[in-house]
Amino acid sequence: MKPLQSVAMGYVFIALYARFHGYDLYADPVGWALVLLGVRRLPAGTPYRFPLQYVGVVAAVASVPLWLPVVRDALADADPSLGWAADLPGFAFTALLCHALAAAAKEAGDVKPAQWLALVRSLAVAVAVLPVLVFGAGLSGLADPAALAAQAVYVALVWLLFSYSGRHWAGAPVDETAAPRPGTS
Repeated sequence: MKPLQSVAMGYVFIALYARFHGYDLYADPVGWALVLLGVRRLPAGTPYRFPLQYVGVVAAVASVPLWLPVVRDALADADPSLGWAADLPGFAFTALLCHALAAAAKEAGDVKPAQWLALVRSLAVAVAVLPVLVFGAGLSGLADPAALAAQAVYVALVWLLFSYSGRHWAGAPVDETAAPRPGTS
């Protein structure tokens, strides 16, 4: 499996919910394990590779107690903004991942992927701070659009990760026998 395919499959686990007796059958810690395995296999020259691994571990560790229904429900009962705060490491990782991959694509001269990844990075940051308006400014009408926007970022990211998983800057093996793509040397 290519590195970005592993990361994408991890995000599928993180984004999906299937509750059974309160537990999410798509356990986020499993998703984060797949994400971290993929990040670990990215090329050594990938920008921000060490910070990605560090922030990914923080997000993975934060996801473990949140998988337990008693913890998740206690946070929601105490204050909905606590659930948002618990998800911040995941959004920080998502933004940093998109930033790192956009930089890698740009360094490789792959302009369109760099632009798309930069756009998703910006959207991830916006989604991460949108709850400030929902909880801090009392604009509760934005709660559902904020949740929808978060899921849309995950869907877009999964699509892009699978789409770009075959690029050399993303850790795909280089096929020496393949004809070069137009515009590359």
